[in-house]
Amino acid sequence: MLNCVIVDDEPLAIDLLKDYVEKTKFLNLEGFFTNPIEAMHFVQEENIDLIFLDIQMPELTGIQFLKILQKKSNFILTTAYDQFAIDGYEFDIIDFLLKPITFERFMLAAKKAEDRLTNLNIQDAQNDKYSKDYIFIKSEYKVIKIDLDDILYLEGMGDYVNVQTKQGKILTLETIKSLQQRLIVSKFIRVHKSFIISFSKIDFIERNRVKIGDKLIPISNSYQKEFWEKVRH
Repeated sequence: MLNCVIVDDEPLAIDLLKDYVEKTKFLNLEGFFTNPIEAMHFVQEENIDLIFLDIQMPELTGIQFLKILQKKSNFILTTAYDQFAIDGYEFDIIDFLLKPITFERFMLAAKKAEDRLTNLNIQDAQNDKYSKDYIFIKSEYKVIKIDLDDILYLEGMGDYVNVQTKQGKILTLETIKSLQQRLIVSKFIRVHKSFIISFSKIDFIERNRVKIGDKLIPISNSYQKEFWEKVRH
């Protein structure tokens, strides 16, 4: 399933795309916005795979939206004016939908998104084979080697990230996103905007929380589908 959002200042355009998303089995609609600034805040905090993004909007254009978010998500652009397509492709968008959008054309674009993310997941699995079983992080005036098997969880704490290990807490100024990119994909999973956990260190799962050591860690709505898929497999 791909978690997606719709961003368009026209309510009728949103209604049409909502209907198309609901008819597409591998898409899950997490939200829809007529205000692009509200959409940006939502996307920055949640786990969104795909954004259907209108180009011409007040306050913030689709192209400006792309420039700010960069690689945070994958984009399918929508607009009534095809002259804007070239600008969008500079940002490696998945596809460009010209209004009025037919369901057939929508499905072709959505399938491209599914194929791209499936290929990325396969690459991640292959990269796991060659990944190191340790990372180095800077903490105060030291660069510390941490075995991945010793990590219980990572917790974002404002400007810092707490790397909680079996031996104790290590604070670093690195971002949680940059640390996530250095972890082995099959062993760790993000469950909240502030938490990445070592899957093998889970003691138990209770509703929308996991227990690791003496810590109860929340699983936010945007990460629940990915989390439960990993549990089942």
